[in-house]
Amino acid sequence: MKNNDKASISLKKIVCISIILIFLLSVGVMAGNVKVNNVKIVLSSGYEMDVLTTKTSVKDILDENHIVLLEDEKVTPNTSEELSDNNTIIISKESENIEISDNEEVEKSSDITTEDVLNNYSTIIEKIVVEKEKIPYETITKDVTTGSGTKQDRVVQEGKDGIREVTYKVKYQNGEEIEKIKISSKVVKEPVDKIVEIRTKQVTTRSSSSRTTYNNGTWSYSSAEIDLLCAITAQECSSSYNGALAVITTACNRTKSSSWKKYGSDPLSQYKAPSQFCYSIDNHWRKRLNGNYPSYVKQAVLDALNGKRNHNYLSFRAAGYHSGEIIGGNVYFNSL
Repeated sequence: MKNNDKASISLKKIVCISIILIFLLSVGVMAGNVKVNNVKIVLSSGYEMDVLTTKTSVKDILDENHIVLLEDEKVTPNTSEELSDNNTIIISKESENIEISDNEEVEKSSDITTEDVLNNYSTIIEKIVVEKEKIPYETITKDVTTGSGTKQDRVVQEGKDGIREVTYKVKYQNGEEIEKIKISSKVVKEPVDKIVEIRTKQVTTRSSSSRTTYNNGTWSYSSAEIDLLCAITAQECSSSYNGALAVITTACNRTKSSSWKKYGSDPLSQYKAPSQFCYSIDNHWRKRLNGNYPSYVKQAVLDALNGKRNHNYLSFRAAGYHSGEIIGGNVYFNSL
């Protein structure tokens, strides 16, 4: 290779190295001129965050830290301005007036803590909750009075509350309920209406001890005796009219039987005979006095006292304890 060619190559190397050195020196100077700022950002909730940035524009610093302003928030300094000398950016609600100077420090809110801010972003838990609610029963009043006598109320059916199951979707945050939405509802137990009858109180002119026997097995009693007859009849059977009529019919039939007539010549005497009906066996019939029995029981008693019968038997037992004809849950036997 000639000497001129060698000299040309060496010159080219020197030029390239010089250019590289100049570029590196320029980059170093530029890097040395870049200033890194420690900026404090105060959110509207009171939470403070310190960030390092080379940006000087408020907007750029917020964008760099992924902070988005809400509609009711404002920032000081404005997003179109450069960072102030105190290196502080304050985000506040529109209703708040915050002024800061270069020499004024930003005060922290003593009412809001970091824990409070973090709690606002805690997980929301959603649950399905089923609750049982009471369905109040209704009271129905029936007027069954006859004539213009004294009226009295009598409960013929006690009321019972129903039950409804209601399903809710409930949201909780930090252990507290924040939302409750009704999803569905179903009745699991229907309420039972309370039924009250307004009746005419029976009045009689006979004395409480008077009792007259008429032809063909027809008897007349005082109101107190009628009430006693109904109470005993209801205790023996109050499931239906026919069941009650069958009980009082048994007592009426016994007044015609020579073997039973020793206990009395009228139904009430038969009822009171020792160890025959519930009257002398227990005191459960007492709770049915003063009209505490269905209206059809009284009607059955009155019909029997006026000659109506629905069998010819002299004895009965609870169904299953004897063979015979079953009427109203009792089995009847031993004919006239």
